[in-house]
Amino acid sequence: MSAERPVGVFDSGVGGLSVLRAIRKELPYEDLLYAGDSGWAPYGDRPGAMVIERAAAMTQFLADQGVKAVVVACNTATAIAVESLRRRFAVPIIAIEPAVKPAASRTRSRIVGVLATTGTLSSPNMAKLLADYGSDVEFLIQPCPGLADQVERGDLTSEETRRLVQGYVRPLTDKGADILVLGCTHYPFLSALIQEIAGPGVDVIDPATAVARELRRRLESAGLLREGVEPGTERFWATGDVQALAPIIEQLWEKQVQVLPLAANGGNQ
Repeated sequence: MSAERPVGVFDSGVGGLSVLRAIRKELPYEDLLYAGDSGWAPYGDRPGAMVIERAAAMTQFLADQGVKAVVVACNTATAIAVESLRRRFAVPIIAIEPAVKPAASRTRSRIVGVLATTGTLSSPNMAKLLADYGSDVEFLIQPCPGLADQVERGDLTSEETRRLVQGYVRPLTDKGADILVLGCTHYPFLSALIQEIAGPGVDVIDPATAVARELRRRLESAGLLREGVEPGTERFWATGDVQALAPIIEQLWEKQVQVLPLAANGGNQ
């Protein structure tokens, strides 16, 4: 496999752009392909079998583009589908998961809040994470229905978004949480609002940087890291209403982009 091949990234929608942003910062010379399954977003409210099916379709699409690695930039897809993806596909698969371990090591109050979708929080993977690192830490689990949808709409600052964030964050900080773990890749786009509502004494942890570093490590160990002087490129695909999605992706990516349509089965339209 050639180091010149691109890296593929997928999410249930536009939230994985927060991971793409971290990868671009960590790996400036890599060509990146992003597939957003916005037609089925968010995965966190979908049945497990459907999440597995959609994650496989997104991974297959990226594999068909000749990627050298796939990053699962979705906590729900990691929790529910990543093991089946690794059994099915030969390409290296790097997955994200809520940053429970670093939160447990850094908390001073020994109380940590975890913000995530219902699907992520109800998964066996999440239960194992909390069991592994919760012996002397109290984890306060907070499902956040509707929050990823606000990001999908590009609605980051409205009163409705603020109301949702307050309703999810305040109960955690009121109970003494001094760290909030962002367990959905959509939520970093609301991190400024979350931080404002949580207050200056609360740390907000986004695991995207750790994922980007793990991708670098995996590429280096396989001899697939792309070096050079020319900056890498990005290409974008999405399911759903691409015409409506394009300005939202541009808003979150902070750059003008072309978004190509993906069929529901993950193939090009």
